[in-house]
Amino acid sequence: MTLTGELLIGAAGVLATAGTMTAFNPASGELIEPEFALGGAAEVDRAVRLAEEAFDSYSHTGLAERAAFLDLIADKLEAVKDELAARTSLETGLPADHLAAETLRAAATFRKFATVVRQGRFLQTAIDPAQPDRQPTPRMDHRLQKVALGPVVIFGASNFPISYSVAGGDTASALAAGCPVILKAHNAHPGASEIQGRVIQQAVAEAGLHEGVFSLIRGAGNEIGEALVDHPLVRAVTFTGSEVGGMALYRRAQQRRDPIPVFTEMTSVNPTFVLPAALAARGAEIGNSLIQRAMFNVGQACLKPATLLAVDGPGFQELREAASAEVEKAAARTMLTPGIHDAYNRNVQRMGECGATLIGAGAAPTRAWDGQSQLYEVTGDQLLAEPVLREEVFGPAVLLVRLTSVDQLLEVARAFRGQLTAAMHADAPDHPAAARLLPILERRTGRIVINALSLPQEVSYASTHGGAFPATSDSRFTSVGMGAIERFLRPVTYQNFPDALLPEPLREGNPLHLWRLVDGELGQH
Repeated sequence: MTLTGELLIGAAGVLATAGTMTAFNPASGELIEPEFALGGAAEVDRAVRLAEEAFDSYSHTGLAERAAFLDLIADKLEAVKDELAARTSLETGLPADHLAAETLRAAATFRKFATVVRQGRFLQTAIDPAQPDRQPTPRMDHRLQKVALGPVVIFGASNFPISYSVAGGDTASALAAGCPVILKAHNAHPGASEIQGRVIQQAVAEAGLHEGVFSLIRGAGNEIGEALVDHPLVRAVTFTGSEVGGMALYRRAQQRRDPIPVFTEMTSVNPTFVLPAALAARGAEIGNSLIQRAMFNVGQACLKPATLLAVDGPGFQELREAASAEVEKAAARTMLTPGIHDAYNRNVQRMGECGATLIGAGAAPTRAWDGQSQLYEVTGDQLLAEPVLREEVFGPAVLLVRLTSVDQLLEVARAFRGQLTAAMHADAPDHPAAARLLPILERRTGRIVINALSLPQEVSYASTHGGAFPATSDSRFTSVGMGAIERFLRPVTYQNFPDALLPEPLREGNPLHLWRLVDGELGQH
């Protein structure tokens, strides 16, 4: 695929109106051709108006047609897997084989959402048939289904340049719901974004859909993001990134004349609690495996197990030594951007200033934007006294917390803010303590893992990727898994309708053979 650097607004390639930018290779420090167009408020307006034009027809596509469109995107992603991985590697410093696997995961996500659409359960259809003879008041026929919200703006993420970017789960779930997508591409990987964007653009055309179903825009500074959130035709926004960035968008959206939902995924340290019996039985194994997983993607993963907590006792020293030894084996590797690299170094320095002791470090950096792996240690009292030590450090750093007792472990657990994931290692003798810890974690996260690590996460019907603030802005929803589609839907009840005017999923005879709730009974009525 030849990269042009154009913005993709509907079916058109659009040249720059607000300057250009050039991709950057963080491993070599070199610029990468071509120049990429930047747009502004006029391009935002054009893309959003096209999405609005597309909404009525796209949101009313048949389930089979929409599912086939999602499968087509998956096919096209698989066809460009190697090309996409190679370009993305140049722009991120991440290994090409890792990125090829990420492309396949993205394609699999589109296929899973195609299945969700075909099954139709996401519509949550419910029918309360008329009861004209009911006393003392007759009941009219009531039928409910979920419908799409409208045009959705998706902000691509930096750390997973495919599966959380243009061809990520946000795009897949919004398109599955029937919402046209305006994708704000991340400037850290413009070439990778264009390849993915053209895949979706081509799929829209081949499926015979309105061109406004998908657009990709790019801009400099905050202005283009603000224009997207402010546009009166936008009905929802998703964002993956920092708490500062996410909350700026969220607050802006609430100040609109017509406030809209902003579904953010922001910050998390994903604490891992090791209870005493598990610590004594396999402390070294836990320490070793956690560090290996924490260093995935140079520690630039939202589910990185960043904080390891254990009671000082049998197995603690083995855990500490194993974790330190594993960190010291780690080579320094290129981080995604110079900005992320500089923020990482500032944050680990701040940990030291707040009392954390460095107990293990990997190889020293050899290139300008290499991230050095580091392991720090604090006591439970230090963690409780200093909120900074409970904040995310985005990069290859882990904090080990030495606790005095299970009671202090529970006290520390209560001190954490909302998290995407929490994990505990517990053997049978630990179950009474685990039972005390569990309700504390339930209030703070949407996913609790036992005797495993917080990363990776399955993309499935039972997945939850969300938690209490500040992990997300709305803990009722997930941004990963089949449930992610629910963010882009709202209920509509059709009362006393003739069958010919009803949406097909609600008609008499159940022509789509969907599972429906009829008079409170679930079945294929």
